[in-house]
Amino acid sequence: MYSDSSCPPPPTNPTDALPILATRPPKPPQSVLDNIYAFSPNSKTLGGTAYLIVEKEGNILLDCPAVEARTCEFLTAHGGIKTLFITHRGGIGKARAIQEAFNCEVLIQEQEAYLLPKVKVTTFRQEMSLNYGRVIWTPGHSPGSSCLYYPSNGGILFTGRHLLPNQQGQPVPLRTSKTFQWHWQINSLQLLRETFTPETLAYICPGANIGFLRGKKVIANAYEQIAQLDLDKLKNLPMIF
Repeated sequence: MYSDSSCPPPPTNPTDALPILATRPPKPPQSVLDNIYAFSPNSKTLGGTAYLIVEKEGNILLDCPAVEARTCEFLTAHGGIKTLFITHRGGIGKARAIQEAFNCEVLIQEQEAYLLPKVKVTTFRQEMSLNYGRVIWTPGHSPGSSCLYYPSNGGILFTGRHLLPNQQGQPVPLRTSKTFQWHWQINSLQLLRETFTPETLAYICPGANIGFLRGKKVIANAYEQIAQLDLDKLKNLPMIF
């Protein structure tokens, strides 16, 4: 269901390896914080937002943006991709095509690696350190749902669909018909509250629902906001269809 269609061997120009899927090119990626860029929501990942962290030691792409020429040109101009990190199964998109085009590592939590049978993947169980930051397993939304922590600008957490802005722009877990295990998701939220502090977590970059941020691009005062959530009340939250 989530695997990529076959693609030609990677050519010299990465653009040639990426089939043009969009009939109307998406908007160019927007600068979020310093060396972080957000791509337009991708219809192939149910409106998911992918991010690029530009680092001297190698760039990391979080989830898959729309696969089209403008995307590839932007990625190439900013140094390509060292690692493609998949935050959850819904963010897989055209991971195989991106790996073939950029010869990048694909990092995913071990329980969802089977969804990429034709992709060479690197897996982790609970936590894994990167050259900068680390990835943390936060199951609930999906079995392998994970976050990436980047210790810049006071600490940034890329949450995929584990935490999303509600209509007030506040970071919350959302209980939908696609939620794998709601109580696991609440426990994962508790783990984040125990892992970070106001001094180590300033921002959240959510993997969807960014329209609710009304142009702000990130969720500020991140730790304070998740610390204020009533976990007992959340456990009994009705499902959103």
